Amino acid sequence: MLINCTAYQHGRKLAELPVERIGDYLARPDTFVWVALKDATPEELAVMKGVFDLHELAVEDANHGHQRPKVEEYNDGDDGGSSLFAVMHLIDEREGGLHVGEVHVFVGANYILSVRNDSPRDFAGVRARCERDPRMLAKGPGYVLYALMDAVVDRYFPHIEKLETEVEALEERIFTKGAARSNIRRLYRLKRKVTLLKHAVAPLMEAASKLHSGRVPDLCSKSRHYFRDVFDHLVRINASLDGIRDTIGTAIQVNLALVTVDQTEISKRLAAWAGIFAVATALAGLWGMNFKYMPELEWEYGYPLALATIAALGGLLYWRFRKAKWL
Repeated sequence: MLINCTAYQHGRKLAELPVERIGDYLARPDTFVWVALKDATPEELAVMKGVFDLHELAVEDANHGHQRPKVEEYNDGDDGGSSLFAVMHLIDEREGGLHVGEVHVFVGANYILSVRNDSPRDFAGVRARCERDPRMLAKGPGYVLYALMDAVVDRYFPHIEKLETEVEALEERIFTKGAARSNIRRLYRLKRKVTLLKHAVAPLMEAASKLHSGRVPDLCSKSRHYFRDVFDHLVRINASLDGIRDTIGTAIQVNLALVTVDQTEISKRLAAWAGIFAVATALAGLWGMNFKYMPELEWEYGYPLALATIAALGGLLYWRFRKAKWL
C-alpha cells in the first residue's frame, strides 16, 4: 500500500506525486524521490522495480521477508550507478511479548524507497524531521537512510529500559521463599526477549559500521559521520543487552541453586525423621519377637521401660538433628 510519494530538490519539497509521474522527477538535477510503502504486495514491488530499476536480488529478499538485518551494495545497475538495500527489524510490544516487523530500504542516487512490513508504527515523524531541515535533506537519499536507521535504533531504547526494570524487579524476588520456580520461568521469558533484540541489533551494528568506516558507499559519503552516531547507539544497546543477558544467566543459576538447596533441605528432614523412626522400629521389632526367654518379658515394668527407651533414643536423635539443623 502506498503511504507517501514525494519529490525533493535541494532539500525542499517539490510535490506529492502519483507513481506514474515518478520518472519525470528522477531526471531532474539535484532531485530525489522518497516513496514509502506499507505491507507491499509483489505486484507493487514489481512496479517499483521497473520505476527505480531495483536490483532483482534485493526485490526478491523484500518479497520473501524474514531477512537478517543487513546493508548490501549493488553496482551493476543499467545506468552504471550503485544502489543500497538495507533491512532493519522493527520491534513492537504485543500482548506482553515482543513482535518483529521489518523495514526494507532501497537507496539510489535519486530515490529512496522504504517498505514497512508487519509493524503498526510509521515513519511520518522521520519525514517531518527531515523536511524541517532542508540543509541536511539536501545531502540526498543517504541522509534519509540515516534518518530511518536512527529512528529504528531509537525505538530499541524503550525496550532496553523495560528489560532492565523487569530484571531489577526479579532480582529483588530471587530470595523470596518459594518463588524460585516462578522466577526461573520469568527469567527465561526475559531471556527470549533479549535474544530477539540481540538478533535485531548485532547484525545491524555490523552493517552500520560499513557506512561510516573503511570504504563507505558513495551514496552515504556525505552522511558518514551521522552513521557513526547510529553505530555508537547500537554499540551502547548491544553492551546493555550483553549486561542484561549476563545478569539473567547469573539469576537463573542462583535460582536453580536455591531450588537445589530447598530440595536438599527437604531431603535432610526426611532422612532425619527416617532415622528416628528406624530406631523405634528396630527396638519394637526386637521386643516383638516371640521368644520364650527374653529380658523383662514377664517383668511388670518391662513394657513401660521399652516405650521409655524408644522415646529416649528418639528424643536424643531429634536433639542431635536439631543441633545439626537438619530439623
